[in-house]
Amino acid sequence: MVAERTSAFTPPPRLLLGPGPSMVHPRVLHAMSAPLLGHLDPEFLRLMDEIQHRLRHVFRTTNTFTIALSGTGSAGMEAALVNLVEPGDPVLVGINGVFGSRMAAIVERCGGRLIRVEAPWGRIIEPDAIAEALQRAGSVKVVAVVHAETSTGAQQPLEPIGTLCREHNALFVVDAVTSLGGLPLDVDGWNIDVCYSGTQKCLSCPPGLAPLTLSDRALATIRSRKTPCQSWYLDLSLIADYWAEAKRAYHHTAPISMLYALREALCLVEEEGLDARFARHRLHSDALMAGLAALGCTPFAQEGHRLPSLNAVLLPSSVEEAPVRAELLQRFGIEIGGGLGPLQGKVWRIGLMGESSTRNNVLTLVDALEEIFLGRPGTGRPGPARESALQVYRKNGLHKDVRAEHAIRAPKKGNDRP
Repeated sequence: MVAERTSAFTPPPRLLLGPGPSMVHPRVLHAMSAPLLGHLDPEFLRLMDEIQHRLRHVFRTTNTFTIALSGTGSAGMEAALVNLVEPGDPVLVGINGVFGSRMAAIVERCGGRLIRVEAPWGRIIEPDAIAEALQRAGSVKVVAVVHAETSTGAQQPLEPIGTLCREHNALFVVDAVTSLGGLPLDVDGWNIDVCYSGTQKCLSCPPGLAPLTLSDRALATIRSRKTPCQSWYLDLSLIADYWAEAKRAYHHTAPISMLYALREALCLVEEEGLDARFARHRLHSDALMAGLAALGCTPFAQEGHRLPSLNAVLLPSSVEEAPVRAELLQRFGIEIGGGLGPLQGKVWRIGLMGESSTRNNVLTLVDALEEIFLGRPGTGRPGPARESALQVYRKNGLHKDVRAEHAIRAPKKGNDRP
């Protein structure tokens, strides 16, 4: 009996404004459909070299070891730490949210001696607190912090910590999963030894790769380990030989189509320009926060240290956050994120990352929230939230999107505002 042919999966239309993934440019999706090459094909190896070059530009580094690790951003986190940390090594981790806590958990699994420097969720790790901890500890092998804490919307200052690490001869590890390509990051200028990210956030590529860069001194530390890395798959001393132009030693089969996609995403970043990209993320974040303020939402993260790529807000006490998020998804096709851990039920996490960070997307979201909050259908006239967002755009001379819109819209239902 011949099996009945199943129909293709067709995902529903969604506007992705959560903590990730972000919207993906059609050019990136098209790149993924190209025919496969072998992972040791000379043409594919040339593509790998090009990706390394483009990643160095985005990381702002000259590090030879700059690659796209096969795995998500969490694989980047694990690779960074399991390669550097051996049993008994003193490791200082800044913890002010979920992802700092994950770093700490990995250090403990490696047998490292964890030194915790903590701050309340939503606040930064003060550089003075790092300095005091380094002074007390004496010798520390690694200092690890999260640049953009996705669980709280806090942006961690890095440059003073990088200086402290050099003064104390410690390796500096930075989680840039929600910042690479969306806000300033200077690996060489800030003395960062290991920096990793994910493709699905500000780079607007599907999830599946972890951009990663290592300084020469970090790579030397890895190559001089006394014990083998606890992960064979993430052993960077082995992976280095696959990405090295002179060796190309087989390690694993690379995700060919994902590397096609990343190459195209990085081309889009360069075409826009990093400084213009950073300014775009900041502008749309400012407009969104103005619109949300008109609805009674307040910023959660510490003033002066709020992420433009991930906007965390506290809700009015009268609003039940989960039902509103569900209505946004079901009625408007818009995804935003809820809180994690102790922030569950208390905050929203709204991502304006890469292709998701546009004027039209901000206005689409504030229109939908305004309709839900105020309980009235659109009238065609700007309500208080939309007007507050528009004031930010007028102030900055942006009366329409200067970038082509690629957000997929859900079909309009009822009396939605245009």
